[in-house]
Amino acid sequence: MCEKAEENENIEGEEERRSEFETGSITVKKDGHFIHCLTVIGQIEGHFILPSQNKTTKYEHVIPQLVAIEESRDIEGLLIILNTVGGDVEAGLAIAELLSTMKTPTASLVLGGGHSIGVPLAVSCKRSFIVPSATMTVHPVRMNGTVLGVPQTLSYFEKMQDRIVKFVENNSKISEKRFRSLMMKTGELIMDVGTVLDGEEAVKCGLIDELGGLSDALEFLNDEIEGDSGAVHDC
Repeated sequence: MCEKAEENENIEGEEERRSEFETGSITVKKDGHFIHCLTVIGQIEGHFILPSQNKTTKYEHVIPQLVAIEESRDIEGLLIILNTVGGDVEAGLAIAELLSTMKTPTASLVLGGGHSIGVPLAVSCKRSFIVPSATMTVHPVRMNGTVLGVPQTLSYFEKMQDRIVKFVENNSKISEKRFRSLMMKTGELIMDVGTVLDGEEAVKCGLIDELGGLSDALEFLNDEIEGDSGAVHDC
Protein backbone atom coordinates (compact mmCIF):
# COMPACT_ATOMS: atom_id res chain seq x y z
CA MET A 1 0.00 0.00 0.00
CA CYS A 2 2.83 2.38 0.94
CA GLU A 3 4.66 1.52 -2.27
CA LYS A 4 1.57 2.36 -4.34
CA ALA A 5 1.11 5.69 -2.52
CA GLU A 6 4.77 6.55 -3.10
CA GLU A 7 4.41 5.63 -6.77
CA ASN A 8 1.37 7.92 -7.10
CA GLU A 9 3.29 10.78 -5.47
CA ASN A 10 6.16 10.26 -7.93
CA ILE A 11 3.73 10.34 -10.86
CA GLU A 12 2.06 13.52 -9.54
CA GLY A 13 5.44 15.13 -9.01
CA GLU A 14 6.52 14.25 -12.54
CA GLU A 15 3.28 15.64 -13.98
CA GLU A 16 3.78 18.89 -12.03
CA ARG A 17 7.35 19.25 -13.30
CA ARG A 18 6.20 18.54 -16.87
CA SER A 19 3.46 21.16 -16.52
CA GLU A 20 5.97 23.74 -15.28
CA PHE A 21 8.27 22.95 -18.20
CA GLU A 22 5.47 23.27 -20.76
CA THR A 23 3.95 26.49 -19.39
CA GLY A 24 7.17 28.21 -18.32
CA SER A 25 6.05 28.79 -14.75
CA ILE A 26 7.33 27.90 -11.31
CA THR A 27 6.59 28.79 -7.69
CA VAL A 28 9.56 29.84 -5.53
CA LYS A 29 9.95 30.72 -1.85
CA LYS A 30 11.39 34.15 -1.04
CA ASP A 31 11.92 35.10 2.63
CA GLY A 32 9.19 32.70 3.69
CA HIS A 33 6.71 33.85 1.02
CA PHE A 34 5.57 31.85 -2.00
CA ILE A 35 5.95 33.79 -5.25
CA HIS A 36 4.83 32.41 -8.59
CA CYS A 37 7.00 33.20 -11.62
CA LEU A 38 5.35 33.17 -15.05
CA THR A 39 7.28 33.76 -18.28
CA VAL A 40 5.85 35.40 -21.40
CA ILE A 41 8.26 34.66 -24.24
CA GLY A 42 8.32 34.57 -28.03
CA GLN A 43 5.01 35.33 -29.70
CA ILE A 44 1.73 35.51 -27.82
CA GLU A 45 -0.50 32.94 -29.46
CA GLY A 46 -4.19 33.78 -29.62
CA HIS A 47 -7.01 32.50 -31.79
CA PHE A 48 -4.73 30.92 -34.40
CA ILE A 49 -2.08 28.24 -33.82
CA LEU A 50 1.37 29.38 -34.93
CA PRO A 51 3.87 27.07 -36.70
CA SER A 52 5.56 24.54 -34.42
CA GLN A 53 9.01 26.12 -34.91
CA ASN A 54 7.78 29.37 -33.34
CA LYS A 55 8.44 29.98 -29.66
CA THR A 56 5.04 30.94 -28.25
CA THR A 57 3.13 31.78 -25.10
CA LYS A 58 -0.40 30.41 -25.34
CA TYR A 59 -3.05 32.61 -23.79
CA GLU A 60 -5.30 29.63 -23.06
CA HIS A 61 -2.50 28.38 -20.78
CA VAL A 62 -1.83 31.73 -19.12
CA ILE A 63 -5.39 32.77 -18.27
CA PRO A 64 -6.27 29.68 -16.15
CA GLN A 65 -2.95 30.07 -14.32
CA LEU A 66 -3.77 33.67 -13.42
CA VAL A 67 -7.19 32.63 -12.12
CA ALA A 68 -5.60 29.83 -10.05
CA ILE A 69 -2.95 32.20 -8.64
CA GLU A 70 -5.57 34.78 -7.65
CA GLU A 71 -7.64 32.10 -5.88
CA SER A 72 -4.69 30.33 -4.25
CA ARG A 73 -4.20 30.64 -0.48
CA ASP A 74 -0.55 29.65 -0.78
CA ILE A 75 0.75 31.91 -3.57
CA GLU A 76 1.29 35.41 -2.19
CA GLY A 77 2.91 37.21 -5.14
CA LEU A 78 3.27 36.99 -8.91
CA LEU A 79 6.30 37.86 -11.04
CA ILE A 80 5.83 38.17 -14.81
CA ILE A 81 9.07 37.89 -16.81
CA LEU A 82 8.75 39.28 -20.34
CA ASN A 83 10.87 38.61 -23.40
CA THR A 84 8.33 38.83 -26.20
CA VAL A 85 8.14 40.16 -29.75
CA GLY A 86 4.38 40.68 -29.40
CA GLY A 87 1.70 38.63 -31.10
CA ASP A 88 -2.08 38.40 -31.00
CA VAL A 89 -3.34 41.83 -29.90
CA GLU A 90 -6.64 40.71 -28.37
CA ALA A 91 -5.02 37.79 -26.51
CA GLY A 92 -2.23 39.97 -25.16
CA LEU A 93 -4.62 42.69 -24.06
CA ALA A 94 -6.89 40.11 -22.40
CA ILE A 95 -3.96 38.83 -20.31
CA ALA A 96 -2.96 42.41 -19.46
CA GLU A 97 -6.50 43.26 -18.34
CA LEU A 98 -6.57 40.22 -16.05
CA LEU A 99 -3.21 41.12 -14.52
CA SER A 100 -4.27 44.71 -13.86
CA THR A 101 -7.32 43.58 -11.88
CA MET A 102 -5.57 41.05 -9.62
CA LYS A 103 -5.45 41.67 -5.87
CA THR A 104 -2.39 39.43 -5.56
CA PRO A 105 0.77 41.64 -5.52
CA THR A 106 2.26 41.63 -9.04
CA ALA A 107 5.49 42.77 -10.65
CA SER A 108 6.77 42.62 -14.22
CA LEU A 109 10.36 42.38 -15.41
CA VAL A 110 11.31 43.08 -19.03
CA LEU A 111 14.35 41.10 -20.19
CA GLY A 112 15.53 41.16 -23.78
CA GLY A 113 12.41 42.71 -25.25
CA GLY A 114 8.86 43.76 -24.44
CA HIS A 115 7.69 44.70 -27.90
CA SER A 116 4.32 45.53 -29.42
CA ILE A 117 1.50 44.04 -27.30
CA GLY A 118 4.21 43.25 -24.75
CA VAL A 119 4.03 46.93 -23.76
CA PRO A 120 0.54 46.69 -22.15
CA LEU A 121 1.63 43.43 -20.50
CA ALA A 122 4.67 45.13 -18.99
CA VAL A 123 2.67 47.99 -17.48
CA SER A 124 -0.25 45.84 -16.27
CA CYS A 125 1.42 44.84 -12.99
CA LYS A 126 1.54 46.90 -9.81
CA ARG A 127 5.23 47.66 -10.38
CA SER A 128 7.18 47.31 -13.62
CA PHE A 129 10.94 46.79 -13.93
CA ILE A 130 13.26 46.69 -16.93
CA VAL A 131 16.95 45.84 -17.25
CA PRO A 132 19.12 48.50 -18.99
CA SER A 133 19.87 46.25 -22.00
CA ALA A 134 16.22 45.44 -22.75
CA THR A 135 14.24 47.21 -25.49
CA MET A 136 10.58 47.98 -26.07
CA THR A 137 8.99 48.79 -29.44
CA VAL A 138 5.96 51.07 -29.44
CA HIS A 139 4.03 51.13 -32.73
CA PRO A 140 0.45 51.30 -34.05
CA VAL A 141 -1.71 48.19 -34.34
CA ARG A 142 -0.68 46.37 -37.50
CA MET A 143 -2.95 44.57 -39.92
CA ASN A 144 -1.54 41.07 -40.35
CA GLY A 145 -2.99 38.42 -42.65
CA THR A 146 -6.02 38.90 -44.88
CA VAL A 147 -8.34 41.70 -43.87
CA LEU A 148 -11.27 43.32 -45.62
CA GLY A 149 -10.45 46.84 -46.76
CA VAL A 150 -13.73 48.35 -45.64
CA PRO A 151 -14.46 51.21 -43.23
CA GLN A 152 -15.72 48.78 -40.56
CA THR A 153 -12.36 46.98 -40.53
CA LEU A 154 -10.42 50.24 -40.23
CA SER A 155 -12.77 51.37 -37.46
CA TYR A 156 -12.12 48.12 -35.55
CA PHE A 157 -8.35 48.63 -35.64
CA GLU A 158 -8.70 52.26 -34.59
CA LYS A 159 -10.83 51.22 -31.60
CA MET A 160 -8.36 48.47 -30.68
CA GLN A 161 -5.52 50.97 -30.82
CA ASP A 162 -7.49 53.38 -28.63
CA ARG A 163 -8.05 50.58 -26.09
CA ILE A 164 -4.32 49.91 -25.94
CA VAL A 165 -3.44 53.60 -25.56
CA LYS A 166 -5.99 54.08 -22.80
CA PHE A 167 -4.83 50.94 -20.97
CA VAL A 168 -1.18 52.02 -21.08
CA GLU A 169 -2.07 55.52 -19.91
CA ASN A 170 -4.12 54.17 -16.98
CA ASN A 171 -1.46 51.70 -15.88
CA SER A 172 1.74 53.72 -16.26
CA LYS A 173 3.04 57.25 -15.81
CA ILE A 174 3.12 58.13 -19.50
CA SER A 175 0.52 60.50 -20.95
CA GLU A 176 -1.73 59.60 -23.87
CA LYS A 177 -0.19 62.38 -25.97
CA ARG A 178 3.36 61.21 -25.31
CA PHE A 179 2.51 57.55 -25.97
CA ARG A 180 0.77 58.36 -29.25
CA SER A 181 3.76 60.43 -30.35
CA LEU A 182 6.02 57.42 -29.75
CA MET A 183 3.63 55.19 -31.69
CA MET A 184 3.49 57.48 -34.72
CA LYS A 185 7.14 58.57 -34.86
CA THR A 186 8.70 58.31 -38.31
CA GLY A 187 12.31 57.85 -39.37
CA GLU A 188 13.34 55.38 -36.63
CA LEU A 189 11.92 52.08 -37.89
CA ILE A 190 12.61 51.14 -41.50
CA MET A 191 9.38 50.57 -43.46
CA ASP A 192 7.30 51.33 -40.37
CA VAL A 193 6.38 53.96 -37.82
CA GLY A 194 7.06 53.72 -34.12
CA THR A 195 9.82 54.00 -31.52
CA VAL A 196 12.33 51.62 -29.96
CA LEU A 197 13.13 52.42 -26.33
CA ASP A 198 15.96 50.96 -24.28
CA GLY A 199 15.57 50.37 -20.56
CA GLU A 200 16.65 53.81 -19.44
CA GLU A 201 14.47 55.59 -22.04
CA ALA A 202 11.43 53.47 -21.10
CA VAL A 203 11.78 54.62 -17.48
CA LYS A 204 12.54 58.23 -18.38
CA CYS A 205 9.36 58.63 -20.45
CA GLY A 206 7.24 57.07 -17.69
CA LEU A 207 6.34 53.86 -19.50
CA ILE A 208 8.15 51.60 -17.00
CA ASP A 209 8.44 52.34 -13.28
CA GLU A 210 12.13 51.66 -12.71
CA LEU A 211 15.38 50.10 -13.86
CA GLY A 212 16.07 46.86 -12.04
CA GLY A 213 16.59 43.16 -12.22
CA LEU A 214 15.31 39.96 -10.68
CA SER A 215 16.36 40.76 -7.11
CA ASP A 216 14.65 44.16 -7.29
CA ALA A 217 11.38 42.68 -8.50
CA LEU A 218 11.41 39.94 -5.86
CA GLU A 219 12.26 42.44 -3.14
CA PHE A 220 9.32 44.62 -4.18
CA LEU A 221 6.95 41.65 -4.06
CA ASN A 222 8.27 40.61 -0.67
CA ASP A 223 7.71 44.13 0.70
CA GLU A 224 4.19 44.21 -0.77
CA ILE A 225 3.33 40.82 0.76
CA GLU A 226 4.64 41.78 4.19
CA GLY A 227 2.82 45.11 3.96
CA ASP A 228 -0.46 43.35 3.17
CA SER A 229 0.14 40.87 5.98
CA GLY A 230 0.73 43.72 8.39
CA ALA A 231 -2.48 45.44 7.32
CA VAL A 232 -4.50 42.28 7.90
CA HIS A 233 -2.84 41.76 11.27
CA ASP A 234 -3.64 45.31 12.40
CA CYS A 235 -7.30 44.75 11.68
